[in-house]
Amino acid sequence: MAYYKRIRELREDHDLTQREIANVLGMPQPQYYRYEQGYRDTPSDILIALARFYNTSVDYILGETDETKRYP
Repeated sequence: MAYYKRIRELREDHDLTQREIANVLGMPQPQYYRYEQGYRDTPSDILIALARFYNTSVDYILGETDETKRYP
């Protein structure tokens, strides 16, 4: 699975809109949309921020593991 699909699934699983996640990340919604659609590569700092926000690992987002390792 492409990682951009996983960030969309995480957002949808948390019942959040693209605008809400874009606000959390401090960016305009259209910019986040391009990451989620795979139109632009997601920078590492954004991947880290998403992993922290969703309380999972960057490895999970990137598809290196299917374990949603949750951190305390």
